[in-house]
Amino acid sequence: MDPRKKSACRQTQDTNPSQEKSCGRRTFLKTAARAAALGSAGLVSGCGTGMFGSGEETSLRFKEYFKKNYRLMTPAEKEETVRRLERLARIQQGVNVQISSREPVEGVLFGYAFNVTRCEGYMECVSACVQENNLDRLSQTQYIRIFEMEHGQMSPEAGDGKFFHEVPVKGHHYMGVQCFHCQNAPCVKACPTKATWQEPDGIVVDYDWCIGCRYCIAACPYYGRRFNWNDPQVPKEELTRKQHYLGNRMRRRGQMEKCTFCVQRSRNGKLPACVEACPTGARVFGNLLDPNSEIRFVLANKKVFRFKEDLGTDPKFWYFID
Repeated sequence: MDPRKKSACRQTQDTNPSQEKSCGRRTFLKTAARAAALGSAGLVSGCGTGMFGSGEETSLRFKEYFKKNYRLMTPAEKEETVRRLERLARIQQGVNVQISSREPVEGVLFGYAFNVTRCEGYMECVSACVQENNLDRLSQTQYIRIFEMEHGQMSPEAGDGKFFHEVPVKGHHYMGVQCFHCQNAPCVKACPTKATWQEPDGIVVDYDWCIGCRYCIAACPYYGRRFNWNDPQVPKEELTRKQHYLGNRMRRRGQMEKCTFCVQRSRNGKLPACVEACPTGARVFGNLLDPNSEIRFVLANKKVFRFKEDLGTDPKFWYFID
């Protein structure tokens, strides 16, 4: 052991006999376990209450640290988890959030279509997505990217995804890119912790099982993944408080994020925020398994294509032309 650590350990033992080792990860877990069992903040005082918070907060955080992957939880465990996260939000941030664990709706597979001829590049979809999904304002994280391209170009890779000028520009058109919720998703195969998987209605992520390795962002050919470089900063008055465990609840630094088709909305029969915000009607969303849905009408009656379809990922996102 480093001599400095030995010295610090001796000093801690002298001032607090109940603290047998320095305040490292192992000691924290042992001490937090006692605090969780006894509901006492005093047992962790050796490491400072500023590090762990109140006894209640310590107990809640301890249980969060050792919870199962969401897919393995029973309905009762899922309910217990979301109630715990709601309580932590009140303690740590002073806000009341409502976190849902609603399951996929039976007989629903979501699909998305983007009208290339209607999009004018206004970015209302991006702003609505940032607001709805509690994205970090400091790093300006965005799930949606809009590419500006010259007429004749049909691949976002040939466009400008960082334009900043008045739109629309004559002789140009616009294409939006986000998570395509592929049926044969490379990101699902690449994830070493199984933090991302495919549910009946789309691809989801259990943020708390993400280790931030970024294998998924390397595997995704559609620019669909985002990495949290810092703890998200969202003004309290702008926080969307109706959340979903697999959707727009607050993430932490070092975790991957992506578009979930606004699972907190779509599983409740609402359209994703970007679809509602589009002023030109360029975005179409619906149930691919419903023959009477608008998305099925588009696929049957419009000229449609998919980005990089030759890769065999089977994305649930189409582009079409009027």
